[in-house]
Amino acid sequence: MNYKTLIGKLPKIGIRPVIDGRLDGVRESLEDSTMNMAKRAADFLSNNLRHADGSLVECVISDTCIGGVAEAAASADKFSREGVGLSLTVTPCWCYGSETIDMDPLIPKAIWGFNGTERPGAVYLAAALAGHNQKGLPAFSIYGRDVQDSDDTSIPEDVQEKLLAFGKAGLAVATMKGKSYLSMGSVSMGIAGSIVNPDFFERYLGMRCENVDMSEFTRRIEQEIYDKEEYEKALVWTKANCKEGKNYNPDGKLKAREQLDQDWEFVVKMALIGRDLMIGNPKLKQLGYGEEALGHNAISGGFQGQRQWTDHFPNGDFMEAILTSSFDWNGIRQPFMFATENDSLNGVSMLFGHLLTGSAQIFSDVRTYWSPESVKRVTGYTLTGAASNGFIHLINSGASALDGTGEQTIDGQPAMKPWWDITEEEVDKCLEHTTWGPGMLEYFRGGGYSSTFKTKGGMPVTMCRINIVKGIGPVLQIAEGQTVELPEEVHHTINERTNPTWPTTWFVPNLTGRGPFKDVYSVMANWGANHGAISYGHIGADLITLASMLRIPVNMHNVSEDKIFRPSAWASFGMDKESADYRACITYGALYGK
Repeated sequence: MNYKTLIGKLPKIGIRPVIDGRLDGVRESLEDSTMNMAKRAADFLSNNLRHADGSLVECVISDTCIGGVAEAAASADKFSREGVGLSLTVTPCWCYGSETIDMDPLIPKAIWGFNGTERPGAVYLAAALAGHNQKGLPAFSIYGRDVQDSDDTSIPEDVQEKLLAFGKAGLAVATMKGKSYLSMGSVSMGIAGSIVNPDFFERYLGMRCENVDMSEFTRRIEQEIYDKEEYEKALVWTKANCKEGKNYNPDGKLKAREQLDQDWEFVVKMALIGRDLMIGNPKLKQLGYGEEALGHNAISGGFQGQRQWTDHFPNGDFMEAILTSSFDWNGIRQPFMFATENDSLNGVSMLFGHLLTGSAQIFSDVRTYWSPESVKRVTGYTLTGAASNGFIHLINSGASALDGTGEQTIDGQPAMKPWWDITEEEVDKCLEHTTWGPGMLEYFRGGGYSSTFKTKGGMPVTMCRINIVKGIGPVLQIAEGQTVELPEEVHHTINERTNPTWPTTWFVPNLTGRGPFKDVYSVMANWGANHGAISYGHIGADLITLASMLRIPVNMHNVSEDKIFRPSAWASFGMDKESADYRACITYGALYGK
């Protein structure tokens, strides 16, 4: 079931076949091969990309090959009508550079120039990119490494990789545009990321910021503004599938069983209401609440919780964990990007990962660096293998999706799969390996329940985080690495030193031996905030491509240089790629205006 219905059509990819405009022999000889190149690109992208909601990606091809400005204008007009959100220009031949390029400044664009000797597709690629750069319209260059014969209709592997990188990132950019971030509450405990910055959302992401007070939850609970039939279904499912965990509260502070049961009822209602606030619910209109039925068209959101809410009411951990998971009482469905403590910048980081992968995300505190010496001192255990240089403890209440247990598999290995590939058996395993401990009252005076699980080791993951720096603007941090497992007694000893009712992920970043990735300690020491968003897979290169489209510089990453794919204009800003990234982003400014 997929009930995450956001307003606005899904963006399409526009394919622009450009051609030498000279008639009486030249153009006629190229019409079929040029249009067929566009069709091959469209078929490849349609067959290999999905939107984050699971829908297949649709490509729109210009009605004719583009030999000059009139046909370029006709193509732009069609793309506007069809809802194209990014464009790919393809050609096997020479064409008229600036007369044929895509001039829309707000959509990501790339050019694939065929590497063949019979016709100079590479010459057009260079000329068109020069026009893009001169006009301040950055475009991505796609050019195969090896020469192909003119009748070779295959798409080389290196070209495929760049087509997919451009497509995934471009779709993410176009999908965010026009959607909302919904703040449920305000600033949590002075956390900078929950000081929501509308300027960032509007200028860089094309999104708007919506706000509701947390009192809206109490109003809807007290006045029963939710689908009561679904609530009963959800409560039955929760009692059957969400095992209550150990109560760590001292004897003098234990809630009575009746109070604990009331907390379960309360947090299930919170989950329903949080979802309805984000995307609306047509059932509410049937109940006489037409305004509430609309929602806020929120592609991402966050709940303040601490402390004004949690000092009195049950916490939002169940709501946050269930919404960010790929399943609930209605079955398998698209996860919501829902931030604990209304950390909007981590919510955006989760959104980036989800739009690129279709999978759920882990929201976590970047809590503690454990050196081998510290582990030895505390547990007597000598770290080995991937953890031999130490690890980072990722742990936080709330928005760690249950997918983060690692109980899903790809090729027999633990994984967090795109939500549409998850099986019912895997859902059961995720639930089986999660308990829900009563909230520790020293943290959460109002009670509630926190998810508790231990992430399986051996998963390739990427941690990322958007930060806003005065004088620079937004910057992105990326750390690829893997999850690791510790012997049970070692895990228990370390985990019990903090809040053991929260989900734990032991993370080891890939080290490069220099800069912030000199060692594990340096990664922790250079991380820019208290939170991070963790996505399955090594998606750092895709995040870098996405950031360049949005004009967000990357201040820290451990992605190998050969995988980095940015617009061709970035090469004009110097030979140091990361310094050039800063200069290019500052020069071009935010995608939707300075």
